[in-house]
Amino acid sequence: MIEVKNIYKSFADKTVLNDISATFEQGKTNLIIGASGSGKSVMLKNIVGLFTPDSGEILYNNRDFINADRDTKTDIRREIGMLFQGGALFDSLNVEQNVKFPLDVLTKMPEDEKLDRVNSMLKRVKLENTNKKMPSEISGGMQKRVGIARAIVNNSKYLFCDEPNSGLDPQTSIKIDQLLADITDEYQITTVIVTHDMNSVMEIGEYIMFICNSNKLWEGTNKDIVHSGVKELDDFVFANKMMRDFKAMSS
Repeated sequence: MIEVKNIYKSFADKTVLNDISATFEQGKTNLIIGASGSGKSVMLKNIVGLFTPDSGEILYNNRDFINADRDTKTDIRREIGMLFQGGALFDSLNVEQNVKFPLDVLTKMPEDEKLDRVNSMLKRVKLENTNKKMPSEISGGMQKRVGIARAIVNNSKYLFCDEPNSGLDPQTSIKIDQLLADITDEYQITTVIVTHDMNSVMEIGEYIMFICNSNKLWEGTNKDIVHSGVKELDDFVFANKMMRDFKAMSS
């Protein structure tokens, strides 16, 4: 579980996060949504330590990440897996080397154990026998699955995903969403996803936090969002005709 308490973050004279609090539960797909520039990506970067909030608390299973000593911060970072927008694979490394990279950097695991772990993760994301392929030789959806395998290869307790469906067609996006949801449940990971993909919101949003103009305006589940009663959220989620029709059928 990750607890975010009263987070403030400003750049120069602009407040980007204004008193944001949330609880991201273990074994659930937790989504942060909002328009471009709303503060959702800055929220993610504060949680993982790329930014330091001006004030507030970030707790990883009751461990104070902001004020932790170096050893505790290192321990927490070793428990974090990241799926970056676009996959962010190393072009010069093959699939096996990409997935193995965190084990090479963060562990002293013997090489045969590393390879066993890599093969286990590739099997889990249904990419067996792709070990020696280069990123340029596989599709965008396969690259995302390699990125997921790399993110969890070190038995990650926390998985952060930045726009995981960016650049994917709708059918592939659905498969990535379901894979993330299945892995979250299977391994009981605390998963936090920044997205503007409304299909992701409606299909896998077990907890959703909506940020608008630096403020948290709503939180709830995908079952609650249709009846939120928050105009800004309605305008964001039901911006296109298909989603408006979906809302009408759900009312």
